[in-house]
Amino acid sequence: MHSEEFLHLLMRRQLKLSVACAAAFLVGLIGLPLLNYFAPALMATRVAGFTLSWLLLGVMCFPLVWIVSYFFIRRSIWLEEDEVRAVRENHQGN
Repeated sequence: MHSEEFLHLLMRRQLKLSVACAAAFLVGLIGLPLLNYFAPALMATRVAGFTLSWLLLGVMCFPLVWIVSYFFIRRSIWLEEDEVRAVRENHQGN
């Protein structure tokens, strides 16, 4: 059922997903220091008793990781199920 072509296509699609999730995480990771550098007045703004910089670093960093992880897992499972569905349809059509 799992041919070489099936595995290569699945691995290629999961690689694209991995790169997209890593890029989203890196934007958040690199974006914070860039915001501190280019918009120090904005990042010094007080929100809920914290500066915006510390709020983003200390509080919002974890939800970002959870959201990216959740998206990656859900999409990865969907990709696998989609490939299995395609293989089954292909085998039934033959």
